[in-house]
Amino acid sequence: MKYLIVIIAILFSQPAFAHQDPDIAGYIEVEGGKIWYRLNGVQHLGKRPAIIVAHGGPGGTHRGNMSYVQFADQYPVILYDQLGSGKSSRPEGTEHWKVSRFIDEVDAIRSALNLDQVIMAGHSWGGTVAAEYALRQPDGLVGVILSSPLIDTAQWVADNDLWKQQLPKDVRDTLIKHEKAGTTNDPAYLKATEVFYQYHMCRKDPCPGANYREGGADWNPVLYEYMWGTSDFFATGTLKTYSIADELSNITAPTLMVCGEFDEAHPRSCHRFANSIQNAKTEIIPDAGHSTMRENESLYLEVVGSFIQSVANQ
Repeated sequence: MKYLIVIIAILFSQPAFAHQDPDIAGYIEVEGGKIWYRLNGVQHLGKRPAIIVAHGGPGGTHRGNMSYVQFADQYPVILYDQLGSGKSSRPEGTEHWKVSRFIDEVDAIRSALNLDQVIMAGHSWGGTVAAEYALRQPDGLVGVILSSPLIDTAQWVADNDLWKQQLPKDVRDTLIKHEKAGTTNDPAYLKATEVFYQYHMCRKDPCPGANYREGGADWNPVLYEYMWGTSDFFATGTLKTYSIADELSNITAPTLMVCGEFDEAHPRSCHRFANSIQNAKTEIIPDAGHSTMRENESLYLEVVGSFIQSVANQ
């Protein structure tokens, strides 16, 4: 396949924390349309491993991963919007909303930008993309960062059922009632989910990092509900039976598993999944929920940066 890249080149001299704008941005052709990407640290291309970061959702956008751009002083950093969301093409229908096709997007990015060595990272559903890509054992994959990843849906739901048991009784009862009835679009259920998120999505009020999410294209809630469901902690979509737990031993690249102390991706399960990988370690961000990058960005970046440095220098 030939990949069409429409490139807008803008070079900056600001420090990494100011890299709100990309050095390069454009489009790459994939099955079903074009995906939009942005690249910072263009001066490091071909010299250091490139960091590719997959966003959460499904149906989210790259804006949630803006913290990673701070590594652009030392590495090329590529953020992108998956097909169907953000600035990328939004073809009609659900034909392209398949796990394997989303994984293929990573190969398309590497081919289009001629990336020989990469570190693959992803948060939440993006962690699924990163894990699935690592399972393919591609050449040049020097490291994998699984940030609060979905590995096994049944385990994810079971873990969040345990978190639910610690909620106020009226909230817990509302969630359970509507999940059993299949009425998870009911306003009462949606209101109760907001309470859950205060404990297990972002525990700080207001949640930090909102400026990172401003100015980007919208996410795709239809894609999210089709593949996952209405709430983060209860699956009704095509990922309802998803699991790669039994395949993790096939990941050979050095791996970092990182999640929050009160994460929807439960620390106990993250530890267990990491223990199934040949060369993996787990780091827990204290007093954080699923929004680890937003709740404790400095510690998150310290942990991730240390891992990146260790694998990039091998």
